[in-house]
Amino acid sequence: MSEQVNAASVAEALQDMILHNEDVDRFLDELSVYSTRILGDKADIHCGVTLKRHKRSTTVAHSDPTARQLDEIQHGFGEGPCLAAIATGTTTIVQDVRTDDRWPEYFSAVAKHGYYSMMGVPLLLEAGGGAALNFYAAQPGAFTGETARVAEGYGHQASRALQLALRVAEHADTASHLKAAMESRTTIDLAVGIIMGQNRCSQEEAFNILKSASSSRNIKLRDVAAGIVASLGSPASTHFDD
Repeated sequence: MSEQVNAASVAEALQDMILHNEDVDRFLDELSVYSTRILGDKADIHCGVTLKRHKRSTTVAHSDPTARQLDEIQHGFGEGPCLAAIATGTTTIVQDVRTDDRWPEYFSAVAKHGYYSMMGVPLLLEAGGGAALNFYAAQPGAFTGETARVAEGYGHQASRALQLALRVAEHADTASHLKAAMESRTTIDLAVGIIMGQNRCSQEEAFNILKSASSSRNIKLRDVAAGIVASLGSPASTHFDD
């Protein structure tokens, strides 16, 4: 980490990413790019964010196409520093793929792309999976013990930011579903009222008519209701306060 980047400024930057991005995907993309700046003052660093669940791993964000390509190689072999970091909960460093003997087939594939050192830093850890940052550098020995110390401190803050982003996204998703449900209910209620007026029937009878039309036409109940409401030339509207 460069001298100009300290814990307080990192925390502020991560918080800004959460506030300025509407979804987790965009937050993760910014996180991967920002992560390269934390460690990239001495070497050209690429970063991917890996998520592993139910024994399957995937790259959910990357700083650039190179990081994505290198991550996909690791996922293809099912072994490497990032996956090891998730499995063990500890930072895993590869100084030089040409001399490291832990994952020879994977290292041989990465070396063909001209990248020789890498580092996996665990983020979220959970039963059967988790998430991690995967750093790559063409220069051998780019990641040292000091680099690992800095990365682990940064990873701790990034992990907390990711957890917060996931909670915000979950809340937004719940609110969106609630709003959609309320809008659907409003449209159906309006359609039932229209059917009651046109057929001089009870609310239950009107709802059964609507259900029958939905079933016979194989169209969703809400869509049938929306068509009835639209036929009057007055679209339904729902007021929903976030």
